[in-house]
Amino acid sequence: MAKKQTAEEKNYKVIAENRRARYDYAIESDIECGIILSGSEVKSLRTGGSNIAESYASVDDAELWLTNSYIAPYQQAMFPHEERRKRKLLVSKRELSKLWQATGREGMTLVPLVMYFNHKGRVKIKLGVAKGKKNHDKRASDAKRDWARQKSRLLRNNS
Repeated sequence: MAKKQTAEEKNYKVIAENRRARYDYAIESDIECGIILSGSEVKSLRTGGSNIAESYASVDDAELWLTNSYIAPYQQAMFPHEERRKRKLLVSKRELSKLWQATGREGMTLVPLVMYFNHKGRVKIKLGVAKGKKNHDKRASDAKRDWARQKSRLLRNNS
């Protein structure tokens, strides 16, 4: 029998996901951030026109910014928005200082993982503090994933 969804689960909706991030980067930790948007941007996100695959976050002048994220223009908007503008992210001062220290280390970057509507209907973005993978690291993770698939097939066939 199907489990009933609560109000929180009904309102949660993924807008955009950066699937390539987990392949290209080793994610050490993640953090949920708010994002400042205009009205036409929110309406466009509700229709599903966005992409965060090529975007990144950075700390500039003690503020956190999301750069190069794409939000499609909303056709019925009286005051349209820029598609690829810098958008300010909302975090506490303590979290901002942790992120600034993490990006100060060698090879660390802030990568957006997923953009979604939370249970209250607000747009949130999950950032990952990540370090870039080398080609041999990518091959090792591919081999590990392939072995896990093969192992599950063997166990399923032997049962």
